[in-house]
Amino acid sequence: MVNSLPLTDENGEVRELTSEDFKHFRAAAAVLPELFGAELAGEMLSPKKAGRPRIESPKIFTGIRLDAEVIAAFRATGRGWQTRMNDALKEWLKEHAAG
Repeated sequence: MVNSLPLTDENGEVRELTSEDFKHFRAAAAVLPELFGAELAGEMLSPKKAGRPRIESPKIFTGIRLDAEVIAAFRATGRGWQTRMNDALKEWLKEHAAG
């Protein structure tokens, strides 16, 4: 017997589901290919890798004390100021390389 109760009330709130409701549920693996096709359903059901992709030379977090005016000057340049500070330090290393 099909449950004739609507899943939502007049305010759009979902009612509490009953054991009878659960009997009519189908697995996502069975429903998604019907709705979206096998290829897209496969993408939707495949496990996702978490986090950022690994890079060849990852950055290292460090705590460092710098003068307030140095930090203020880089921060004043807007978003990406830490990357610009990193680039400035790399440029200094090139100019002052030993050898």
